[in-house]
Amino acid sequence: MYRSFLSLIIISLLFSSCKKEQDPFEIGKQHIGSLTDSTQIKDLKLIFANDSLTTFISGGEFVVNKNNIDVFEKGGKKLLILTPKQVLDSTATIGSIQVIDPRYKTDKGISTLSTFKDISNTYKISKINNLINSVLIIVNDFNASFVIDKKELPANLRFNMDVKIEATHIPDNAKIKYFFLNWNMH
Repeated sequence: MYRSFLSLIIISLLFSSCKKEQDPFEIGKQHIGSLTDSTQIKDLKLIFANDSLTTFISGGEFVVNKNNIDVFEKGGKKLLILTPKQVLDSTATIGSIQVIDPRYKTDKGISTLSTFKDISNTYKISKINNLINSVLIIVNDFNASFVIDKKELPANLRFNMDVKIEATHIPDNAKIKYFFLNWNMH
């Protein structure tokens, strides 16, 4: 009896010690570190307890009403920009996350240090949008949008907003400026 009880305790200790801890820089389709698509704004101080949060509330007649939350390391390095689904609502969830810091990587190794070739070899590109100063590469399977500065493109594509940019137009070594996780789709 004592032996089986001891065995049960040892097995339960083994299972509890094998519990995988969440990598704070891992990005999945519905999470980034401990932050998930169902995390409420009021919980951010707990999740980012070792970091600093700043909020900018815009308004006025010429500005779209956004309530971005910047996440900084204690040393001052910007990590993320979070945009809630609802402005000024502590129970709102995150609508999108702009990834700034290169330590954040997708489960397939993509970060802000990656190139267009890395994206196109890893994910199925759903759409490419030609914007004023950048190209937006949308990956619906991952709810992500990658931004590449037009300075990375050939000169004949940088200034023409009417040209339809295809994947073959973007150099393999074009660097990611930043990328977004879009949780507004849920």
